[in-house]
Amino acid sequence: MRVAITGSTGLIGSALVPALRAAGHEVVPLVRGDARNSAGSIRWDPGRGLLDPRALDGFEAVVHLAGVPVDARWTADYKRAIRSSRVDSTALLTRTLVQQRPTPRVFLVASAVGIYGDRGDEILDEHSALGSDFLAEVGRAWEAAADPAQNAGIRTVHTRFGIVLSRAGGALARMLPPFELGAGGKIGPGTQWMSWVAREDAIRGIVYALENSAVSGPINVTSPSPVTNGEFARTLGHVLRRPTVATIPAFALRLAFGELADAALLASQRVVPRALTGQQFTFQYAELEPALRRALGKGDTFPS
Repeated sequence: MRVAITGSTGLIGSALVPALRAAGHEVVPLVRGDARNSAGSIRWDPGRGLLDPRALDGFEAVVHLAGVPVDARWTADYKRAIRSSRVDSTALLTRTLVQQRPTPRVFLVASAVGIYGDRGDEILDEHSALGSDFLAEVGRAWEAAADPAQNAGIRTVHTRFGIVLSRAGGALARMLPPFELGAGGKIGPGTQWMSWVAREDAIRGIVYALENSAVSGPINVTSPSPVTNGEFARTLGHVLRRPTVATIPAFALRLAFGELADAALLASQRVVPRALTGQQFTFQYAELEPALRRALGKGDTFPS
């Protein structure tokens, strides 16, 4: 397939591009108008709503991964940026794709498990009710922005990512410094559930969704084995051979991060990937310790 991709330099995109090329697909990144060294790419400006429809002629698949990080303090301006970078950019791509003749076969749009909100111990799959906090509302609008593509007959997939494990970036990379110093530990009560996925499995899940016409709608891209924050901290300490006796109190998180603390760091989402496993997709890293060892280069590269 000829695949256009946004967010090609991010944590997921930077691994997805070579994986798609290795699988025999042609990949063309969409880059912002001010990007440098963009030969062989398509320029667009989602902030200004600019994308030449002719630029996407002939593409069979479009993958949309772009969006500003959510882990900065949420000022009013930054919350607008979180929403706009997801919702407005998806709407722009959708408007462009439905004009194509023929239209692409598949449109894969990133989403996140934050769409479920803070749900305690409830086991969540793709049919579960959605949440109502800020991240959940953004998630709803993000996915809804692609509805016209689905209505136009384009197979549309929403990949609801959990925490993607990689030393190269994301939540795990930010956790590492205190844990490597022996000062890591649980966050708040430690009973909140964390839905995670090895970066390798996240990439495999995307490729699987692109190549298999039976996959559509929301799919949870998370390991089938979510863990509590306390268990995550203990396992990470074990892999690093460091103690994990510290606790970051909830009030300190709220002082440091404001609304973000309750919406993300202290929120509980026990998500399982029923759509993928129901399609016979197999996770190479279904358990946390092998996934962390792979991500951190601490032993096994692939489970036996």
